[in-house]
Amino acid sequence: MEFLDLSIIVLALIFLRLWWRYWSTTGGGPKNLPPGPPGWPLVGNLIQIILQRQHFIFIVRGLRKRYGPIFSMQMGQRTMVIVTDSRLIHEALVQRGPTFASRPPDSPIRLVFSVGKRAINSAEYGPLWRTLRKNFVTEVITPTRVKQCGWIRKWAIENHMKRIESDAMETGVVEVMSNCRLTICSILICLCFGAKISEQRIKEIESILKDVMLITSPQLPDFLPVLTPLFHRQMKKAKALRKKQLECLVPLIKARRAFVEKGENPNQEMVSPLGAAYIDSLFGLEPDKTRGPLGEEEYVTLCSEVISAGTDTSATTVEWAMLHLVMNQDIQDKLYHEIVECVGKNGDIKEEDVEKMAYLESVVKETFRRHPPSHFLLSHAAIKDTELGGYTIPEGVHVEFYTAWITEDPDIWSDPG
Repeated sequence: MEFLDLSIIVLALIFLRLWWRYWSTTGGGPKNLPPGPPGWPLVGNLIQIILQRQHFIFIVRGLRKRYGPIFSMQMGQRTMVIVTDSRLIHEALVQRGPTFASRPPDSPIRLVFSVGKRAINSAEYGPLWRTLRKNFVTEVITPTRVKQCGWIRKWAIENHMKRIESDAMETGVVEVMSNCRLTICSILICLCFGAKISEQRIKEIESILKDVMLITSPQLPDFLPVLTPLFHRQMKKAKALRKKQLECLVPLIKARRAFVEKGENPNQEMVSPLGAAYIDSLFGLEPDKTRGPLGEEEYVTLCSEVISAGTDTSATTVEWAMLHLVMNQDIQDKLYHEIVECVGKNGDIKEEDVEKMAYLESVVKETFRRHPPSHFLLSHAAIKDTELGGYTIPEGVHVEFYTAWITEDPDIWSDPG
């Protein structure tokens, strides 16, 4: 009996060892995933990452040194493949762009705000993906369209300077970043809706969209969906915030539609001509015939992602640029003299003047290099099982491109800083 008990215990220990080894292995094996750190059963590397108490980019840098330019992590039920090499990123996004063009599954909270992945940032590869991207490029970021919207930037900058002068005269203190965010947000709102609205409404929109960005950031149920029922309060909060977002932006959409279709403009808010606002191109757009044309919820989501992405990235870049100018007086002086030589001490700076300022262009580009708007691109997914860097990338896994490494790679830059 004792021998039988001992045998059972030994077999149980062997089984547990094999079970632990199977579920804790990341990468390699018959699946030929990129190598990665061993994890724990069921939760993978998730608890290890949490316990390290470091920003994720520092963890990624450490893993890159150990496992190479492409490696995998098991974050709960989410398999992540992280790509850091410039050649592999170029291969995946440029040479084989359609293969890696899709998006992985969204969390329930993100689905609330993306209207079931009917947005540029979350749409899976297909007719909807192609139509939304083509429309955005054509209607917002072509050189011709950017030039046509120069009057919006001029109007916003004039208001920006008036606010700064007023703050300086009244209090002697200028809140630089809050003013920058307000100016950038006003430009993007006018680009999207063709409307000039009050500063109070701009601040309200900015505040709501910031809350949306925070509530849709990665949370525990994103990695362990089995825990989703325990976070029902978060879902309830997300739905309430979505309702608030709709109540804030739908009136602007209705006002613009009335202006486009009937010429109505009772409050004189609509200042962009017909066809000049981003929302104009969305009216009647039918990217997916199975689901019909876009509706008000999709309009809100599509315009919100433009405003959110443009405000945060632009304001953060300005903040970093100003920090370096303050800390490097010689650079600040050289930039100041270039501007004075071009327009004088009290002259108005026009966009054609900016094109002549070579040193300003260098400062902007170096700021983007040292402080890219995001360390990672939005999560991608392969549309089918494929290969990258000699490893298998299964369909649907989260492929994360760590593009910030390109800006600090010593093999590319002699002095990455």
